[in-house]
Amino acid sequence: MNIFNFFRKLGRLPLKVQIAFYHKWNHLRFYLYGIKFGSNLRVSTRCNLHLEQNAQLTIGDNFKLSSGSFINPLCRNIAAGIYVHCGAKLIIGNNVGMSSPCVWARKSITIGNHVNIGGDTIIMDSDAHSLNYEIRRTKEDQNDAQSASIVIEDDVFVGTRCIILKGVKIGARSIIAAGSVVTKSIPADCIAGGNPCQIIRRNTNV
Repeated sequence: MNIFNFFRKLGRLPLKVQIAFYHKWNHLRFYLYGIKFGSNLRVSTRCNLHLEQNAQLTIGDNFKLSSGSFINPLCRNIAAGIYVHCGAKLIIGNNVGMSSPCVWARKSITIGNHVNIGGDTIIMDSDAHSLNYEIRRTKEDQNDAQSASIVIEDDVFVGTRCIILKGVKIGARSIIAAGSVVTKSIPADCIAGGNPCQIIRRNTNV
């Protein structure tokens, strides 16, 4: 049996069996990728993972990542994706939970402790393409894209289907409403939402 047939047949098994297998499989996979991770890593089902040369991915204790298979109903069958470019850094703290995110680091993304990232959220620290239309016609398109570091501080909660763009800092304990597009930094202890994301009010439940 080749590897593709194995995973196809695995997908027909009960979800609990799949999750138990993928917890062990992804633990081995992350280790073989040279990823530094703490205790109790739990990555459920399949996860798209791409690390370029000299990329750095560091994960703290008790990291939980669900990926498709209706584990989180909001994500349906969307697989998680983690992409770290050459020389880029993705640092994830302790007790972080994510559901089917797309995390794309070209420079630096730092996620603090006790952070929850809602289903199908995109976090990307780059424009991905050049702002110059002439360069976008060439092979230098992505190389000319602007990048700026993202920082998500401790105890932040990001709702489902948010987009967090380059250069953003989200302060500790803030809440980002579902569907928000975060283009500018949000201070600590705020509830914010919208497109573009703006402060709605102070979060008094702290």
